[in-house]
Amino acid sequence: MDSGAAEGTALAENSRRARPPDAVSLVDGETLDALLERAHGEGVELLGPDGLLGQLTKAVLERALREELTCHLGYEKGDPAGAGSGNSRNGTTPKRIRTGVGSVDLDVPRDRNGDFEPQIVPKGRDCHFLCVRGVV
Repeated sequence: MDSGAAEGTALAENSRRARPPDAVSLVDGETLDALLERAHGEGVELLGPDGLLGQLTKAVLERALREELTCHLGYEKGDPAGAGSGNSRNGTTPKRIRTGVGSVDLDVPRDRNGDFEPQIVPKGRDCHFLCVRGVV
């Protein structure tokens, strides 16, 4: 076996070992195919500042942050139950995190009282993707 084939075999074995046998894949092949086809059709690279992986990372983290704020406030966006609650959504604050696919600029939601402390992307820290909890 040549060294290239040996390296390929070693990489394949390592990737199989890295994933537990009972792990569930959350993204099915059809979804991936559709994303890749759309990216290709629109000329979007996989990597890079505006690449598919960066866009996907941004979308997933921002959605998770919005859900964290909803949990913190105790009501959904636009729900009349929030009227007079003493705290409400108050726009976003920009935050750049470094990831394995490059820097990603996030819009982190905030609350009017300023006591929302995101867990997935902590406030006030220079955050590398490895510190993003619950995602890695």
